Amino acid sequence: MIRRIAVALTALAAAFTVPAPAQALGGADPVVRTAAGLVRGEVTAEGRQFLGIPYAEPPVGKLRWKEPRAVRPWQGVRTAQDFVDKCVQTSSWDPGYEQPSHTEDCLDLNVYVPQGSARRAVLVWFHGGGLTAGAGQDIVPDTFARQTGTVVVTVNYRLGAMGFLATAGLDGETADGVSGNFGMLDQQAALRWVRANIGRFGGDPGRVTIAGESAGGRSVCTQLASPTAKGLFRAGVIESGAYDDCGARTHEAAVSQGAEFARKLGCETVACLRGRSAAEILAAQGEFDWGPVTGGTFLPRQPAEALAAGASAGVPVMNGANQDEGRLFAFARFDLGGNPLTAEQYPTVMREEFGERALQRYPVSAYPTPTIGYATALGDALFACSALRLDDVLSGRGPVYTYEFADRTSPPFASLRNLRTDFDFGATHVNEVQYLFKHFGLESPLNAEQKVLARQMVQYWGSFVRGGVPRATGQPAMPGGPGTVLSLKTSSRGGNALSTAVRTEHQCDLWGTEGAR
Repeated sequence: MIRRIAVALTALAAAFTVPAPAQALGGADPVVRTAAGLVRGEVTAEGRQFLGIPYAEPPVGKLRWKEPRAVRPWQGVRTAQDFVDKCVQTSSWDPGYEQPSHTEDCLDLNVYVPQGSARRAVLVWFHGGGLTAGAGQDIVPDTFARQTGTVVVTVNYRLGAMGFLATAGLDGETADGVSGNFGMLDQQAALRWVRANIGRFGGDPGRVTIAGESAGGRSVCTQLASPTAKGLFRAGVIESGAYDDCGARTHEAAVSQGAEFARKLGCETVACLRGRSAAEILAAQGEFDWGPVTGGTFLPRQPAEALAAGASAGVPVMNGANQDEGRLFAFARFDLGGNPLTAEQYPTVMREEFGERALQRYPVSAYPTPTIGYATALGDALFACSALRLDDVLSGRGPVYTYEFADRTSPPFASLRNLRTDFDFGATHVNEVQYLFKHFGLESPLNAEQKVLARQMVQYWGSFVRGGVPRATGQPAMPGGPGTVLSLKTSSRGGNALSTAVRTEHQCDLWGTEGAR
């Protein structure tokens, strides 16, 4: 289902403003010596930023579909004042993504540092995009870094087939006989770079929190379950990332898909695949499901199983979802193309996707439009109840702090605002990101009371990054266990409040691991 939804979202591609790094101020540019060489960043109104620092060798030529290699040292001072190219991906609906990227030399990261010399906690952000799209530059967290007194690192990692292709031939090139986790291993390489270098930028390598939204949140869930990530971070934040219960592909399924992908390209060998251009790889990958693979050293078993067995024991986690996750996907499927779901179509669509019981629980008469009814079922099944199930799993191995972003007054995030639609997105997928960071580098579209909520959310997230417990001045404590969540709302909608009703509101008794059928 996620793959089909992701394909539908590509229809949102349009002309948007390309995001840019923060405006530099006058004065001497800061220079930092990393393990591989000197980098020159720049001073901005919010602090210092260093953009486009390589953390691994470019995965090109013979290094395509290889584990990331340490970046080679360079001579002189490397300029780190501009974002690098995004990893290989199609065009999409997001600002700055009007054209596809065919760039394989993309394993870079960005570092944002507040002014001052204090040793600061570190947030490492993995971007969303379904593991087929996105880049570290999708957020500009310089204001967050200043407000929270933290160092923030955003990361590029390989995507789609470049990041997750598994074949029998590639299995033979790996130490553990399991290929297909190259993008996840990139993330770990970035974390090792952080451990080795972040102290030189004022960060504390012993206080690293990993965080991400959507596929970035799924990445956090996967890294929590990975034995090879042990010791690379001390806390994690999962935003809307528990979909499909953080499930990974089995090795057998991944290799079978890889063989079909190779046939589509007319290849029988790894050498043939490496000979295909990035454009050819990209053109062939669309119909397949890309993601991490179980069975090897990186991920011996499914993340939920590993976490239930105590993986990342003692590591605090913040986990949550948005109240109306499904509305974005429902809009992309139906209303975007001018074909809103009708009352006549509703029963057939609901039965085919969710079963008869779901149709009974989500009658079309209960919603302002059929599309919203479908969206509610989709969001409950795929995101809300998956997040609540993950809370139960996580609580058995360490602290878990739970929230639901429920500001239904929130403006559509940057990718949707120029569509000039009156569709009611509510608190949909991705919408919380603009409350924490400059989304796509754009200034905040929030009104006065939304900005108050944004400041409170920044306090919760910042407190968690600094000390492992999310707090905000004058606000309820974020619950430290399953059963109760902190509902994040503007003051006119009741303000932030604890809720014990979310499982009932999202009808989670219907949405078990096997769905509603």
